[in-house]
Amino acid sequence: MAATTPLYDTYLRAPLRFERGEGVWLVAEDGTRYLDFAAGVAVNSLGHAHPHLVEALKGQAEKLWHVSNLYDVPGQESLARRLTAVTFADRVFFTNSGAEALECAIKTARRYHFAKGHPERFHVITFEGAFHGRTIATIAAGGQQKYIEGFGPKAPGFYQVPFGDIAAVKNAINDETAAILIEPIQGEGGIRLAPKAFMQELRALCDEYGLLLILDEVQCGVGRTGKLFAHEWAGITPDIMAVAKGIGGGFPLGACLATEAAAAGMVAGTHGSTYGGNPLAMAVGNAVLDVVLAEGFLDNIRDVALVFRQGLASLKDRFPDVIEEIRGDGLMLGIKAKVPSADFLKAIRAEKLLVVPAGENVLRLLPPLITTAAEAREGLARLERAAETVRTNSGTAAA
Repeated sequence: MAATTPLYDTYLRAPLRFERGEGVWLVAEDGTRYLDFAAGVAVNSLGHAHPHLVEALKGQAEKLWHVSNLYDVPGQESLARRLTAVTFADRVFFTNSGAEALECAIKTARRYHFAKGHPERFHVITFEGAFHGRTIATIAAGGQQKYIEGFGPKAPGFYQVPFGDIAAVKNAINDETAAILIEPIQGEGGIRLAPKAFMQELRALCDEYGLLLILDEVQCGVGRTGKLFAHEWAGITPDIMAVAKGIGGGFPLGACLATEAAAAGMVAGTHGSTYGGNPLAMAVGNAVLDVVLAEGFLDNIRDVALVFRQGLASLKDRFPDVIEEIRGDGLMLGIKAKVPSADFLKAIRAEKLLVVPAGENVLRLLPPLITTAAEAREGLARLERAAETVRTNSGTAAA
């Protein structure tokens, strides 16, 4: 039978087609307006059609799109200097996606030990429920069978332990261990926060055993938690960090950040990317930082996040038969549902609100970082109507 579309059937897409966006709003082809608390899965950090990003992209597009990394790209130098100035890092490698940033991070950690005369140290400890990308290596790092099945033998060198179990981490360390890789907040895994004490214990274990701490801040970084990067809440620094999504504000852009010591093995010829760090991406990335690093921007995220948390807590109290738990930090929030999350998602979309499904029967709220308190309250009102619909339809309303 002929396919109804020439596209791969790898996505279960919602029957929605959008033609334009305005801030936190998406406008469908039929003119219907949706409040976008999905933000392209945490990608549209500054919403849709942000004027500063549009101008940066248009200005660069009129000059130069691509030259490759055979030559200096001034925008790379500029963005890298700004990133290293506000983080732990000394070195940056630019990519096109989060998966590529994670690939670079894993290679950097393995190469670090190889350069020190220990090629046997290539194993990376990761955590159950993790999601690090869709490449052969990153699905192995994530360890979820549903992503690994059917793609041949699992890439070697990754060992999963329970999330938050420091004893299991310590028991997994051996003479072949190179690094520990963790998301400070698991996104696909159901908005699960790594406790601050756990993050501090991981840092101490890495120091004790000569391991590198790799953080995946692809989803939780670039202001989403109210600090520039989520690990800052724990008062620690990694050796290597993968960043993407929000740093490009919608333009494909990722980065692998590392200390001087961690990156020492990555010499000429060991890694590369044809498109990584292209002039268009660098123009947009620099424009995103202009906004996110502006005075008061992160403070406003924390203020709006408080509106969300208070509103969601109230919804949980009023709909205990629909909502089991509120999770997350900043503007990376999760609603663990007591009803099937697919039913809740359907009701939410009917209210012209967009959210993102995740593991553990959780729905993610990932609103743009420019969301106002008034827009947050509008979204909460739509969530309330959806919860009422689900409760009525499921027949669980209290007598």
